[in-house]
Amino acid sequence: MDVRRNTVVARTPEGVSFSLELAGPVSRCMAFLLDICCVMAMQAVAGKAASLMGILSMDMASGFAVVSYFVLSMGYGMLTEWAWRGQTLGKRLLRLRVMDADGLALTFPQIALRNLLRPVDALPAMYLAGGLCMLATRRAQRLGDIAARTIVVRARETKEPDLDGLLPDKYNSLRRIPHLAARLRQRVGVEAAGIALSALTRRDGMNPEDRVRLFAEIAAYFKETVTFPPEATEGLSDERYVKNVVDVLYRT
Repeated sequence: MDVRRNTVVARTPEGVSFSLELAGPVSRCMAFLLDICCVMAMQAVAGKAASLMGILSMDMASGFAVVSYFVLSMGYGMLTEWAWRGQTLGKRLLRLRVMDADGLALTFPQIALRNLLRPVDALPAMYLAGGLCMLATRRAQRLGDIAARTIVVRARETKEPDLDGLLPDKYNSLRRIPHLAARLRQRVGVEAAGIALSALTRRDGMNPEDRVRLFAEIAAYFKETVTFPPEATEGLSDERYVKNVVDVLYRT
């Protein structure tokens, strides 16, 4: 992944390239403040529950308060970033997303590590260590990002595609294997999905050689990301394969 000013250019092993705008310290701080508000609201509810438990047992109430504080403060970021593919509520509102620093699929250990290291970034106060680290690094990474090999980028706004016009065929052999289709939706990022969709919408304007080469590269990337058994891909051209992948990614 190349870094150019405030952008990064990711290149897959198959030669597919896409550029991403890095999120700056200000936008990341605003997203974090929104997430803090969410966590504080949940902790207030947990505090009320602990107060009710105190009627029965103060020890139980104290234990619940400590556990709920850790689960909410650490678990909120982990669960939301995993469920929403690199986004918390604050990041969604500000259109930010956590990504693997090399453009690969984001994994749960990466998400867990970057969130567990937040207390280190917060030292000595007001996230001074993390803020200085973001200003000093080329990819605006805090200490947790460096350890987990992640970056935070601006998520591009995408319009809802006309899938019925783009993908008129109803049958999709990849959907015959639901667990692999779900894995594909989990592992393929927004940028890679957008590249495939853009290639399909513009394919009629390409010359034949470039069209064949482009879809071969995109199909190879998706096949490397999730491997389907031969019976699901037999007889599919690279372009047909990409169509099926886009259908899986965009159609619920």
